[in-house]
Amino acid sequence: MLTYIDLFAGAGGLSEGFIRSGFLPIAHVEQDPSACLTLKTRMAYHHLKKSGNFATYVAYLKGEISCDALYSVAPKALRDSVINAKIAGRNLESIFTRIDALRHNRRIDVIIGGPPCQAYSLIGRVADSKKMKWDSRKFLYKFYAEFLDKYKPKMFVFENVPGLYTAGEGKYYRQMMELFDSIGYETEDKILDAADFGVIQHRRRVILVGWQKKLHISYPDFKKIENRWTIKDLFADLPPLKAGEVKDRAPYAGSPSDYLSLFEIRNGIDFVTQNITRPHNEKDLAIYKLVIKKWKEENKNLKNDCIPAKIRTQKNITSFLDRFKVVRDDTLSHTMIAHIAKDGHHFIHPDESQMRSISVREAARIQSFPDDYKFEGSRAAVFRQIGNAVPPLVADAIARGLLQLLKNNAPL
Repeated sequence: MLTYIDLFAGAGGLSEGFIRSGFLPIAHVEQDPSACLTLKTRMAYHHLKKSGNFATYVAYLKGEISCDALYSVAPKALRDSVINAKIAGRNLESIFTRIDALRHNRRIDVIIGGPPCQAYSLIGRVADSKKMKWDSRKFLYKFYAEFLDKYKPKMFVFENVPGLYTAGEGKYYRQMMELFDSIGYETEDKILDAADFGVIQHRRRVILVGWQKKLHISYPDFKKIENRWTIKDLFADLPPLKAGEVKDRAPYAGSPSDYLSLFEIRNGIDFVTQNITRPHNEKDLAIYKLVIKKWKEENKNLKNDCIPAKIRTQKNITSFLDRFKVVRDDTLSHTMIAHIAKDGHHFIHPDESQMRSISVREAARIQSFPDDYKFEGSRAAVFRQIGNAVPPLVADAIARGLLQLLKNNAPL
């Protein structure tokens, strides 16, 4: 079985695709404690599913057993595979030591991951008065390269935002390519849209793939599909909610759509989890009503400078005018972002009768996480994990592409 390490693992979206495709995780390295708990929960899920003890996991989702009880039934090595540590120079040797103890002299076939994207993001650079000039996250690729040099995997996957190409006028991208080349890797990268892999969301990301020069292979042929689905296919079976309402472990409101069945978003449980919304004040709800009306009547977004001053909550009316935006139900969603952890203004539910921003479960579905995927932590922590994640459907396509190349072009 091919093995991998997941760096900057987050909530495990990228890892999920590799596990589905038959890869064996050796370690996940992540600094956020809540995301690490999410990873441990998902590792327990995979173990219980594989061992025929899925009922124990369902009992956890229902609140019948504790988190500790769930983890206790998973092998220690699986729990230990989640390493809660910041990837930084002072921590590398300690992380290497823990990974070496986990791999038991097995080789690492693939390394996957993507450093936090905010330092490369165009939005981040516009918002920061110093243009992220001193943001140390721009240099995290150097630590990623340390793992490549240490474990010498056959291939690696590095995921990030398109702003990677232009940050520092392209300097960081060029330095990254030079570094990967110097330690023995050919690289190629493309911008891929999650919508091409079945995700009901336009999400463009750089997918950089590297391989040992001696392998003489090329960029994977990722299998794309025709995406004919909309948000309506994603949300229709969920129980309606008002702002601030929680319907966790609640029955579904209808049968699954063809999409939910085909892509296994509804996949083995008969209730919806973490269908949780945030509360909104009266001004925000008044704005939401105007935003939905503008979209339905004119098919346009309501710009922040056009919101009546008496209810306007955002002072800036010269930039970032699309602060309030509907998740339209007649098409694909716009890009899910981690800012949803701070407010839901950019992700307003399209149903005026519900009048709220989208729920945790709705956000997870937009990212193609299945309904049995349990996110740990506070509501804000969960939204942040979801917003930062690689959609599992994209990850699955990436993993299958790498697997095909490794099977066809290189000895295992």
